Formats: sequence, structure tokens, C-alpha cells
Amino acid sequence: MEFRKATSEDVPTIVKMIADDALGSKRENYTIPLPKKYYDAFERIDSDHNQELIVIENENGQVIAVFQMTFIPYLTYQGGIRAQIEGVRVHKDHRGLGIGKKVFEWAIRRAKERNAHLLQLTTDKKRPDAIRFYESLGFKATHEGMKMHF
Repeated sequence: MEFRKATSEDVPTIVKMIADDALGSKRENYTIPLPKKYYDAFERIDSDHNQELIVIENENGQVIAVFQMTFIPYLTYQGGIRAQIEGVRVHKDHRGLGIGKKVFEWAIRRAKERNAHLLQLTTDKKRPDAIRFYESLGFKATHEGMKMHF
């Protein structure tokens, strides 16, 4: 498996993986041609040095997973950096093979390389399997997250 920075050519595959999910299917618009707003979002992510959109290819060059890391500089923790991982998706044909664990091993190493003092994530409470998986990796539910959708 190869971890690499996503390119604009990967966008349709990424969006398809994000939409191929009980929750994602309700909020994404995976159609061909793919709506321009996804490419615009990719350009914003790609141009921001605090964002890393990463894909994983298998030995056949097929993109089988995706995730996004954000590095958040802030004043607390003595001007620390907080790493956040979001949008983790493994292609449905490759789930249960340990790829998710490899994603997080890579993400932890990358966060440390960027001198982050913690790696955080959010997950929907409607994803109990994901929550159990994150807990098995050592993540702890130490805070209560809140969102306001517009």
C-alpha cells in the first residue's frame, strides 16, 4: 500500500467513497460528471499548507482509502499544534482487512512529525462500530463535541 497526497484526478473516487455510506449518501451528490463544487473544495484543501488530503493505493494502483488531516495552530498548550483527522473512508471492498488501523498508524506518525501534541477526531454518534474502532486504537471520549449546522 502506498500513502500519497491526493490529486484532482482522485476527486471522483474520493467523493464516491464518501457517498457510499449510510450517512454520506444523504449529504453527498456523487454524479458523473462530478459537480464543480467538489473540485473547488479540493483546490482550497490542496492550497492550504495546514491541510493534507491523503489517499491510499493498493498494489494495483487502485485508491482504496482516503482521509484528511488538518493541523491547527493555536495559543493554548504554549502555542501548540493540534492534529485532526476527518473523512476517513475505506472502500467497501477492502473493509475488515486492517486498512483503517494502518491509516491511523500513519496519521499518528504524521502528527508527531508535524510536532502536534495530540490527534483528535469527531465521529457521528450514529456510528457505534466506528466509535468502538477508535476506542480500540486508544482514542478517548474526553470532551463533548457540539455543532451548529447552517
